Amino acid sequence: MTETDHPASSLEPLVQESTPALVARSLRRAISEGDFPPGSQLGEAALAKQLGVSRGPVREAMQRLTQEGLLVSHRNRGLFVPDLTADAVSDMYLLRNTIERAAVERILESKAGRVCADRLDAVVDRMSALGDRPESAEMIDADLDFHRELVEAACSERLSRVHETVIVETSMCLRAMQSTYAPGEDRVSEHRELADAIRAGDTARATASLTEHMRDGLARLQ
Repeated sequence: MTETDHPASSLEPLVQESTPALVARSLRRAISEGDFPPGSQLGEAALAKQLGVSRGPVREAMQRLTQEGLLVSHRNRGLFVPDLTADAVSDMYLLRNTIERAAVERILESKAGRVCADRLDAVVDRMSALGDRPESAEMIDADLDFHRELVEAACSERLSRVHETVIVETSMCLRAMQSTYAPGEDRVSEHRELADAIRAGDTARATASLTEHMRDGLARLQ
């Protein structure tokens, strides 16, 4: 067998991300985790120095985040992480509900509910183990991971791309307003109910559970 005759395997070509894409990912994560809270100004030169890259990739990354709505430009002042107004939070939850409902419907149409539910249950188990620390960063991460798993299971590149931006905004809200978080057992039961409905293949039950979950989440943040 020659070097070109290897049998097929699960190996796939590696995709090398550009420096601006890597910088954009780092900035999204920093904003999501609260390193740059709402209202923070981001300086191109300071970020370039901190990240160890030239200013060009940082400038391009910041332009990407501006297009995504994760940064806002104030004329003659610079780029800032947007403030969390009541209207912005309400609009964010509207978009989240729309995206995740579409994901649920696609998952159940494709008969992938059981596989998706297994992954969701694993995240709910993490949340359950953190029930005595409902306002911890770990609980927030687990909560957001549940919703990422849900949308990723739909196997829609566009849904996932839009959802990642709105999840960063959600993370900003949750970290800024942790005192409004529901008790751990309530949050676990809400997520478990959604996972159970998906496992059962019950679209009406799953979408109703999701909508109620989003409604409750928004009410706690207002």
